Amino acid sequence: MQSSLVSFIQVLRTHDVRVSPAETLDAMAVATTLGYTNRNVLRDGLAMTLAKTPEEEAIFLSCFDRYYYQQLSDFSRQDAANGEHPDAGSQSADDGDGPNQQADAVAELSPLAFEAADDAAVAELLTSPLMQSLIDNDRNELTMAIGRAAEQVGLRQIQLFTQKGQFTRKILDAMGEEQLRDAVIELERRQSPALAELQRYRDILREEVRAYVEREYLLHAEGKTRQFMDEVLSKTRLNNIEHLYLHKVHDLVRKMAKKLASRHSRKRRQLKRGQLNMAKTIRKGIVTDGVLFNTYWRRVRKEKPQILAVCDVSGSVAAYAKFLLLFLYSLQDVLPKVRSFAFSSHLGEVSSYFDEHPVEKAIELVNWKYGGATDYGSSLQDFARLALDDINSNTTVIILGDARNNNGDPKLEIMQSIYQRARQVLWLNPESRRIWGSGDSEMLRYQSACHFSAECNNLKQLERIVDQLLKSTS
Repeated sequence: MQSSLVSFIQVLRTHDVRVSPAETLDAMAVATTLGYTNRNVLRDGLAMTLAKTPEEEAIFLSCFDRYYYQQLSDFSRQDAANGEHPDAGSQSADDGDGPNQQADAVAELSPLAFEAADDAAVAELLTSPLMQSLIDNDRNELTMAIGRAAEQVGLRQIQLFTQKGQFTRKILDAMGEEQLRDAVIELERRQSPALAELQRYRDILREEVRAYVEREYLLHAEGKTRQFMDEVLSKTRLNNIEHLYLHKVHDLVRKMAKKLASRHSRKRRQLKRGQLNMAKTIRKGIVTDGVLFNTYWRRVRKEKPQILAVCDVSGSVAAYAKFLLLFLYSLQDVLPKVRSFAFSSHLGEVSSYFDEHPVEKAIELVNWKYGGATDYGSSLQDFARLALDDINSNTTVIILGDARNNNGDPKLEIMQSIYQRARQVLWLNPESRRIWGSGDSEMLRYQSACHFSAECNNLKQLERIVDQLLKSTS
């Protein structure tokens, strides 16, 4: 059951429940202490150990009901088979009218029984554990056999719906269905009256295996499929993502932002050295009749860093700008102050849009107002007029654009001025690095006035760059 518990924790992880190795060991200790006989007690104990938020608890309960109900039922049946309930076993053995003897009586009258008398292969088939469970209609034993075969073929690794047929066939082969299939073919060749009965048992077996595989697919593959889809979307060029998947991309951006926020969240620390803040120390000592139990120190107030995000929202790069802004404004709790600028032929500050509207609505308004043909030179002039005096050694400037200026004046001197004033200038270009400088691209010239430039056209690259940005501004 410990291996089963580890598999269950893997299922939880695929459903976005965070479980550390230490928590896995705690869960094993809880399961060992509580035992597996009382399902509700085990569920509550594991929930207190593994679920850390109400959302995770809801996911845990859903996964537990779908995964552990069958597992605990199998465990109880194995206990009974191993003799842990001897009274029940002796009662069944002493009862002359038990279900096995009744099934034997029915089997003696079936066409298969007559066929077995003349055919050694059919007789051997009827004595196999698989056929005995089918003839006796012992669903418990049949389910246990399917579970053992599923474990043998690695059903828990199923990820895609196209694999259901493959695993169904593998489980049937592992259970010895080939012997049953060969017997059906032989009886069909002989046109035996026992054919219909044997086909019925074969169809029951296949239906049970298909149902088992379907349940396991829904449990194990649901989270893996979502993770696979997230991985595909995170590595797909943003302008190639179909509208149907945009809501999934938005959710993925928020998930990435939440992970980065958790990684870079600032912790408040109490200073224990420096210049003594006498006024605060005395004031805090009033409640203890002037006894100064605690001392307080002066903080050196640092000027907060700021980020200026300058985004090209012309048709060729609008999708990339949308997700960069969505990423930045989803990190407001850990990022320094963000001021946003959008441009095509002219540039304007759009920070107020994000103060007055939800992020998605603000991005739509920005694209509607500033979309159009691109003129980097004119836009840099507007940026210099609006924000150049605010750039200092604590400012990070992020420029997102393809640097295609339609053969206009690039105003490189303004970029050089920004480079000299700012702490760092980052240029994110959604085009492949191999075509920088081709045609009307001014990227190679602008690159000389940047501290860092990179190809950035999918969420995985964007996440990595924002991660580095958070490290440099913390």
